[in-house]
Amino acid sequence: MISNWRVPDRRAVRRPSAPVTYALMTLCCLIFLIGPASGLNPAYGTGDELLAAQRAYFRHWGVVPAELFEGSPRAALTPATALFVHGSWVHLLGNMLFFYVFGVMTEERMGRVQFTLFYLGCGYLALLGYACANSDSGQSLVGASGAISAVLGAFLFLFPRARVTSLLPFLFFLPLRFPAWLVLPFWAALQWLAAGRATQGPGVAYLAHLVGFALGLLFAWARFGPATRVRAAPAPAPEGENQP
Repeated sequence: MISNWRVPDRRAVRRPSAPVTYALMTLCCLIFLIGPASGLNPAYGTGDELLAAQRAYFRHWGVVPAELFEGSPRAALTPATALFVHGSWVHLLGNMLFFYVFGVMTEERMGRVQFTLFYLGCGYLALLGYACANSDSGQSLVGASGAISAVLGAFLFLFPRARVTSLLPFLFFLPLRFPAWLVLPFWAALQWLAAGRATQGPGVAYLAHLVGFALGLLFAWARFGPATRVRAAPAPAPEGENQP
């Protein structure tokens, strides 16, 4: 597991402007605080009453694969609404940490409108991909992990040499800095291994992470690959000759 990542060596003097990232983070936090998962809203009660409210809340706003393909317009919207719902404090804070670290620079590179569409579109498709692979599951799926994984994939393509500070449990949580091209594929490999052991019961939807990561990487390659290639300038023509 890798946590507490940051990119400390941003060379620009000014801080990147990322209003969409901050707005999405704020929206996720507000929805969580007023919902039953935070445990702070007395309207949802306590004890068994609160647990029942949480299950009903997740089922209403989250993706339920077994219901998604029944043709209901409401169910078709759940891969979008689920992006703003989180199941616990750890779920929320972990996602927001990753989003802040990798979203700010990615948004500045893409631009506000394109980044918004990219985030929502990849997040929707990541949850849809998980639902297709588990079409008979009745478990509700919530969280922005698929969209944020797409941001990680795009970041890998756009900033492969950015230095990422990681805390590795098997190295006694020593803060070490590695380039993104090494850290992010390692993270994706961990998701792949975890997805192979995952069941359809409650837990982490690792497959949604993988789908989102792949979508983000492919989008960045398709959108920015040709633009980032440097074309060699033609050699100057000898004096008295014209260039074609």
